[in-house]
Amino acid sequence: MPAAPAAGKPRRKGKAKPGGGKRRASRLAAVQALYQIEIAGIAPDAVVMEFLQHRVAEEIDGQRLGELDQALFAELVRETHARRGELDDMLSAVVDEEWSVERLDTLLKVLLRAGLYELSYKLEVPARAIIAEYVAIAHDFFFGKEPAMANGMLDRLARSLREEEFGQ
Repeated sequence: MPAAPAAGKPRRKGKAKPGGGKRRASRLAAVQALYQIEIAGIAPDAVVMEFLQHRVAEEIDGQRLGELDQALFAELVRETHARRGELDDMLSAVVDEEWSVERLDTLLKVLLRAGLYELSYKLEVPARAIIAEYVAIAHDFFFGKEPAMANGMLDRLARSLREEEFGQ
């Protein structure tokens, strides 16, 4: 079974931003779990159990998995995976015309799906907070243009989904 990308070894310089806490660790672990599901074709429940049973002691970006919100982590993994077709349809509206969702880097695609799931279904969490969290996670894995891409795409989607939060 392929390992999740860069566990415990963020690719950006420096350390995790302070104050990330359990929700930040949950989101980061969910992106890694979704990546594993996408690459290996493993059932979401099996990956959730693996993370919770065997990876609790691991450190990811300065956070121990034991410090995550297990319910949020499980929800993000299961629901994002279950709704991936719907989420991909929404993503296709903001992907460059010359590209498609399928052509996106796998890790970027699952990160965008998770962020979009939260923007669509976790309405109690401010859109700007969701965007900031997933852009920070993108910085954990990418050095290039991907964090800016994630920021732009999630911002466009958030402005469409949550117009009232952006004063439109």
